[in-house]
Amino acid sequence: MKLSPVQALWLALFITAGSPIAGKFSVGYMSPSFILLAGTLTTLALYAPWLTKHKMWGRLVDKDIRFRLSVMGLFGTALPFMLLLLALRWTTPSNSAILNQAESVYSLIFAFLFLRERPSLKQIAGTVMVVAGAVLILAVNGYTPMWKGDLIVIGTVWMFQVSHIAAKKLPADISVDFITAARGFYGFLWSAVLALAALPLGMEISFKPSAVSVAALFYIAVFVYTLRNKFWYQAIRNMPLAKATAVILSYPVFTYILSVATGFDKIQLYQAAGLALALGGAYMVTLAKR
Repeated sequence: MKLSPVQALWLALFITAGSPIAGKFSVGYMSPSFILLAGTLTTLALYAPWLTKHKMWGRLVDKDIRFRLSVMGLFGTALPFMLLLLALRWTTPSNSAILNQAESVYSLIFAFLFLRERPSLKQIAGTVMVVAGAVLILAVNGYTPMWKGDLIVIGTVWMFQVSHIAAKKLPADISVDFITAARGFYGFLWSAVLALAALPLGMEISFKPSAVSVAALFYIAVFVYTLRNKFWYQAIRNMPLAKATAVILSYPVFTYILSVATGFDKIQLYQAAGLALALGGAYMVTLAKR
């Protein structure tokens, strides 16, 4: 059954909502390096038959697009997910999801610096709301171990904007399946580089088999790294990006519910207030006319 863009978008949203939960479950069982290597290699393995059938292996290293694909693999998969998984050692899934809304602020800054797009007053007001939501969470968690994870999240999400810019510059005839496979291919290569670079820092490539670890790894590898990317690209290539972004920005609500249900979080007023500010601001930034 072929999915409509809206159906694909909502599937991407629900998978994204569960990503921080699976990441938190993985803490103590496997290292970020192992998750990245296994996850990206799974994507590549799942798409290997498709790449072979359509004779697309050579296209992965085509000189006209390999730099952009490599940027997507590094800044869209390997480096940010390495840091976000690391951050979950200290912070909660809901905090991670809420603070991810800071990406909308980076989007505004990047648009001004690289695309010469001047922000509107509504976008500036939305940015202030996102920052206020982040500051609220950081202020409550200040000088605690959780603060370390929160700061890592805020300092990481700008990388996704670099990946988005690279993706927008790809030729229009490139298929969703090829983009997903390419992110797996270059994501794996960059993950291997980062994993080796992290060894001297004490970040081993480790995995402790258990029902929890296998389930978490399966979800991350198959659903997050493979299906979520496929659904997301299917949505944004067939509907306005602003509308798709506005919908998927609501995923922290579902992450918060899942985090409370799984015992990683408790219902707390400051998180609810931070969530409301960050979501409201992100919607204003995304939907406002430039």
